Amino acid sequence: MSVESTTGCERRQVPAGDVMTVSGAFEGSEDIAVARDLARHFLADVQAEYGLPVSGRVMGTVQLVVSELVTNARKYAPGPCLLTLRIDGGAVEVTVWDSNPTPPTIPAPDPARIGQHGLEIVMAVGRSFAVHREPVGKKICAVIELADDLVR
Repeated sequence: MSVESTTGCERRQVPAGDVMTVSGAFEGSEDIAVARDLARHFLADVQAEYGLPVSGRVMGTVQLVVSELVTNARKYAPGPCLLTLRIDGGAVEVTVWDSNPTPPTIPAPDPARIGQHGLEIVMAVGRSFAVHREPVGKKICAVIELADDLVR
């Protein structure tokens, strides 16, 4: 296991068989770009070191999901949040833990509404979306396929 310090978060990358993981803890003062950078570097490493294909579309989609979920955690939950990216079975699982146990809600459809579409976007681009209550807080998980040619 290697641990390297990065601005605003701790990177921990652990290849274990076919599963690769990286995590970053965010205290709230970091720019959201740090979370996106963690995702981008992780997927670039997955592609370069392990030969898994990661298209530009997938790279952008994962960064978008990371940005939306970390932004929501920082906006609606006090304290730190933890971002974990996990590659398993040809997909990347994006999980964000925060301290607020209340599940997120999606506002009713309103064509005049500006903003607050983040979770709708995350649910639309992913293979799956789930919210899990934890002893403290909750985890939100979205799974995105690494392959571009999969049809839902």
